[in-house]
Amino acid sequence: MTEIQSVRQSLMSWYLANHRDLPWRKTSNPYHIWVSEVMLQQTQVNTVLPYYRLFLRRFASLERLARADLQDVLKAWEGLGYYARARNLHRAAGVIFNQHHGILPDEWEEFRKLPGVGDYIAAAVLSIAFEKPYPVVDGNVKRVLARLLLLEAPVNKSTSIKIFKEAAGRLLPPQDPGTFNQAMMELGALACKPRQPLCSACPLQRMCLAHGTGRIGEYPKKLKKSPTPQFKIAVGVVFKNRKVLITRRKPEGLLGGLWEFPGGKIQNNEKAADACIREIKEETNLSIGVDSHLVRIKHAYTHFKIVMDVFCCSHITGQVKLNGPVDHRWIKLDKLDEYPFPKANHKFFSELKQFAAQAIG
Repeated sequence: MTEIQSVRQSLMSWYLANHRDLPWRKTSNPYHIWVSEVMLQQTQVNTVLPYYRLFLRRFASLERLARADLQDVLKAWEGLGYYARARNLHRAAGVIFNQHHGILPDEWEEFRKLPGVGDYIAAAVLSIAFEKPYPVVDGNVKRVLARLLLLEAPVNKSTSIKIFKEAAGRLLPPQDPGTFNQAMMELGALACKPRQPLCSACPLQRMCLAHGTGRIGEYPKKLKKSPTPQFKIAVGVVFKNRKVLITRRKPEGLLGGLWEFPGGKIQNNEKAADACIREIKEETNLSIGVDSHLVRIKHAYTHFKIVMDVFCCSHITGQVKLNGPVDHRWIKLDKLDEYPFPKANHKFFSELKQFAAQAIG
């Protein structure tokens, strides 16, 4: 117990003196804290900062988020990735507004039932906003615990989470658990880094078993990942009367609810231009002609990569009848910014606008 107390005191003192000045640490508003934790899942702090400020400017209260149109929420989230987070946040705000009188639940069972709220989000929000004693375990915390306690459980194995939660729970103080959870995460972010950890700046150095045994480089343990699959994609920008066709994805699943240019996977031994014509016919019922190759885009998602060939196309015949997408628009290119698009599409917007300007000129 003396060792645990020493860990708590050393870590808390370090945190109070060294933590980063972040906007969500200056508020006790549970809604603001919840938004920050959702955004910070699988996303770096520096990326989140501008989105957090703009999102709360646009949806300043839980009620405003609950009443907002999902397309507006997705547009505010555009570029942040993992769009299921935005969809679930929006749905959960509606549940809170309609079933909890607009007040964020402060009990585990009720908060955990909300769309998109897993154990991590529940523990983070309830401990930070309501001082409930739930340990937070993210990638940073796992790394700190693995080195501090020489935990052999692989950090990227799903069944290991129980081991890390139990370890974090033993260290968690009953008083001010939210600050302690933030201190653990901050230590992993600033000192106990994946590579070249700053052990000399770590308040837990003398208690760290990995440091004491000279085995920092061996922890945390990880299972070897399979090679990341790569898919070839063909996409067509279909022009008709100086407008282009965009389609909206189903509201669920990867990139759900976002708009995009139609297209899909290139089959084995299929030419990219042929795949573009076939996919657009299958998705939209349109017969199109490929006029030119615009650009090749590479983009990485969490579990796979894509190589996307983008073509400029002309509408030949047919009326739009969707098979897969749930909505479509014919829009002028200067209206692109009004719709939420995946980041991969944004990568060729400048080339597309340049092409259109030259074609019209």
